[in-house]
Amino acid sequence: MDPSQINYLAVGAAALSSFLIGGLWYSPILFANAWMREAGLSEDELRKGVGRTFAISFLISVVIALNLAFFLGTEVTLVTGMTYGALTSVWVGGSMAITYAFERRSLVLTLIDAGYHAVAYTVMGAIIGAWH
Repeated sequence: MDPSQINYLAVGAAALSSFLIGGLWYSPILFANAWMREAGLSEDELRKGVGRTFAISFLISVVIALNLAFFLGTEVTLVTGMTYGALTSVWVGGSMAITYAFERRSLVLTLIDAGYHAVAYTVMGAIIGAWH
């Protein structure tokens, strides 16, 4: 695909949406406590290097959104963007489940983390599809 066909504002918005969804997903409103327990992390551990972690996470979100935009192409709509975003999350969640199984991580942690990616990729696809 021609890079000039990419809507870079949509890519930025999709990346930002992923970051915001993660903030809500891993907050006390939703899964923070269960996630910390299952990941074996304390609030003090999470505070260390939080700026660096957020910066890296956002940069990776931009790369993912850009890749998704290339994957979706120019004929994408809101519905196809959501659909392909959701289908992409099957690859990501499945890959995570394999890794987590070998690492002996819990099913709860797998579902929390893979669930975040499923929602984030679906929304990212919707944004890119609706705003192409």
